[in-house]
Amino acid sequence: MRFVARVTRVAEGNRGGGCRARAAMVTNPVHGLPFLPGSSFTDSTKTAFHRSQTLGYRNGYAVVRRPTVGIGGDRLHYNQLSQAELDELANKAPILTYGPPKQAPPSEFIPAHVAFDKKVLKFNAYFQEDVPMSTEEHYRIRQVNIYYYLEDDSMSVIEPVVENSGIPQGKLIKRQRLAKNDVGDHYHWKDLNRGINITIYGKTFRIVDCDRFTQEFLESQGIELNPPEKMALDPYTELRKEPVRKYVTPSDFDQLKQFLTFDKQVLRFYAIWDDTDNLFGECRHYIIHYYLMDDTVEIREVHERNNGRDPFPLLMNRQRMPKILVENAKNFPQCVLEISDQEVLEWYTAKDFIVGKPLTILGRTFFIYDCDPFTRQYYKDKFGMPDLPRIDVSKREPPPVKQELPPYNGYGLIEDSAQNCFALIPKAPRKDIIKMLVNDNKVLRYLAKLESPIPEDKDRRFVFSYFLATDMISIFEPPVRNSGIIGGKFLGRTKVVKPFSLVDNPVYYGPGDFFIGAVIEVFGHRFVILDTDEYVLKYMESNASQYSPEALASIQNRIRKQDALTQDVPAQDAPVPESENKQAMEESKAQDLDTLIDTIQMHLKDHSCKDNLRETFQIYDKEDSGFVDKETFFKVCDTLNIPVDDSLIKELIRMCTHGEGKINYYNFVRAFSN
Repeated sequence: MRFVARVTRVAEGNRGGGCRARAAMVTNPVHGLPFLPGSSFTDSTKTAFHRSQTLGYRNGYAVVRRPTVGIGGDRLHYNQLSQAELDELANKAPILTYGPPKQAPPSEFIPAHVAFDKKVLKFNAYFQEDVPMSTEEHYRIRQVNIYYYLEDDSMSVIEPVVENSGIPQGKLIKRQRLAKNDVGDHYHWKDLNRGINITIYGKTFRIVDCDRFTQEFLESQGIELNPPEKMALDPYTELRKEPVRKYVTPSDFDQLKQFLTFDKQVLRFYAIWDDTDNLFGECRHYIIHYYLMDDTVEIREVHERNNGRDPFPLLMNRQRMPKILVENAKNFPQCVLEISDQEVLEWYTAKDFIVGKPLTILGRTFFIYDCDPFTRQYYKDKFGMPDLPRIDVSKREPPPVKQELPPYNGYGLIEDSAQNCFALIPKAPRKDIIKMLVNDNKVLRYLAKLESPIPEDKDRRFVFSYFLATDMISIFEPPVRNSGIIGGKFLGRTKVVKPFSLVDNPVYYGPGDFFIGAVIEVFGHRFVILDTDEYVLKYMESNASQYSPEALASIQNRIRKQDALTQDVPAQDAPVPESENKQAMEESKAQDLDTLIDTIQMHLKDHSCKDNLRETFQIYDKEDSGFVDKETFFKVCDTLNIPVDDSLIKELIRMCTHGEGKINYYNFVRAFSN
């Protein structure tokens, strides 16, 4: 009640705020009279009609004071409510009058499964199915309905059931979300339209039309629909709808005469049916029997042992086979009625079965490759054909594929790199164990210098070490004090490839390539062999067949130089006469020739042409001078199979050559005599 009284006073004060000026002029001291014209009068005793001061200062700050006296000096009823309460009441005034306002209900959320509930898009479509094992139809058209459910973007494919179709029909694809591609996208209603092909699980469906609701929905979503197409019809189904026709087969041919003439006479052909072009196809053998008594054909299967097939004896029962049908008889129901002469223009006869030609029977192409002797004689007597050749149809195995190594990439040894091509887990290349055991700790050492245009490299010396056990080479440079070059290991143990050798078939340096004066190229650096150790000399003497004459001559010259240095010559400074010098050179040359001849005799001791070699050269030497020209010499060597390409023989020919085009065959024959 107290609160209501305050509100009433506030309301009255608000309503009377606009009439305070008039109330100051007109007062009604008589209580109980209405405040109406004629019932009030002006108080003439009031002379002050100003408004009370509401602003002031306290301690230097402006403050607001509430007026206690109104215009005319009338005392105002003091308001007991604060400004915050007044503001609250002003805001709550409609609530006090009309009650709390009702908030507008929020917009209702409708989920997709409710908004699109029972809303399904229907499309009419068809797909083509191959029929490989039928003579009446090669393909079949199957009509389906594609349903698209908007509530969850799922699809289903249903084929209407056709009575007596013999095909399992109904729901082909149950309701599910169908994949559109291999990425994982699914079909959406935006992807469907009339006159398009869609592929579902390997089958291609052709959409031809849709219902009215589907058309209105797609058009409302801004999709332009293609014009509808005509539904394709199944030719076999349409054929079955035609009425069955009756045929009367006239028999004007004397079948009794044919029966009596050709009774028990059968032509036998051997044929194959090659179906390897199709998936899981194979080449199978058959026997075709042609009965001359009634022109019927029978095809029998040829079963091999353990071929995994059921032992059915016949592929096609004995019957007449049409070759050419009339135009209006292509849709003749052969599975119901027997084909007569009225539907066939030409039947298969004996002249159609020829060895070496293909033959199509019931959709299968048979190739005839042979026949029996009676059939050959019949064709020779009847059609004048000679003996029919038998055709080889056996399967030829393809030639083995030659495995070639990939090109060498330059890293490591080629033998080691090639192991990656032989096995998934490469193994280390095989080593010659016997060679390693025999030549263990056997090392050939050579002294060499570096061929280089740089002056600082001319005085550098290197020690080559050739390991006979592994055919590897290492190079060591002895350090020289104050030379400015750090000595030590120049090349670790490895095989060195000869220059100008093939990358795929490299040729490595061997013991025969190292001799005094030989040039060895190691990875772009050229070295010249200057000297060898004593073990190399012993090894060359015991294995002279491995070295060329040039190598042997270089070692002999080195030995002579050593012997010359060791000999004590009294008249060292005395000049040697020219005749004695020439004689010494000739003796040295003769000694080299004898050494080479002895080496060749050991190398070619079993040659078969050594007996008549001298007599052959003497035939061409008319003057008995002991010399023949080069052309005659090589002609004789070619006749007697002399290996002139051998390095030792080449050196012997060089030493036996005198002048221009003359060869001393006496010295040459010595190498082939005992």
